[in-house]
Amino acid sequence: MTGDVSGTEVLGVLGRVAELGVYFELAAEGVSEDSAWGAFPGSPGRLREVVGDYAGRLGTDEVRVAASLLFQGLAARIWSPVVAAAALGVVPDLSELRWRWAPGEAIMLGLAEVRGWRVENAGEAVEIVHPMVVDGLLRPLREAMLGLVKLADGLVWGNAASALAGSLNVGAADPGRVAIVRELLAREPLAEAGSFGPRGYVRNNCCLYYRVPGGGMCGDCGLAR
Repeated sequence: MTGDVSGTEVLGVLGRVAELGVYFELAAEGVSEDSAWGAFPGSPGRLREVVGDYAGRLGTDEVRVAASLLFQGLAARIWSPVVAAAALGVVPDLSELRWRWAPGEAIMLGLAEVRGWRVENAGEAVEIVHPMVVDGLLRPLREAMLGLVKLADGLVWGNAASALAGSLNVGAADPGRVAIVRELLAREPLAEAGSFGPRGYVRNNCCLYYRVPGGGMCGDCGLAR
């Protein structure tokens, strides 16, 4: 790691990354001033509202299913931009991550402060990204979810690993992104969640999407093997 990066440079990299799609977007403008943006993962009450709204949109009355899929979706929105940015040599600092949600609207993630670090290879990137995302964001989200509904550890970390591996399915093939993702997937608590095979990443468990009306099985589902 060669040092801190200016907010302007981080914004530039995030702008390039956002071109890959909505799951790669991290808002920055006005996030710190707008009260609609709350700290991530926020209060249990707020999370309960989001899970309930998500269940309605999925057409399921199973809170466990909605919570599982919400966790996976949020993990995807976290992993995708930070890994893609790291592959460009800059890891954005997610310690001030915020999120915005209103009933019926899509969730948005944003940064109250824009800053980051320059990295020169996948190893340097992973040393920053793994603790920042796994310990700083996903574990707190998991604990908040467990306050609402019981989710098995294997399911939770399988969702996190699936979201990470799935980020490679968007955009052109990028050896830098692949290297970072593979190194992250080799670390706990993701290491036992699945593996790469002839048809790509296959997880060892299921996210419960098959329980959504009309859902079926995901492409990386362990039940489909």
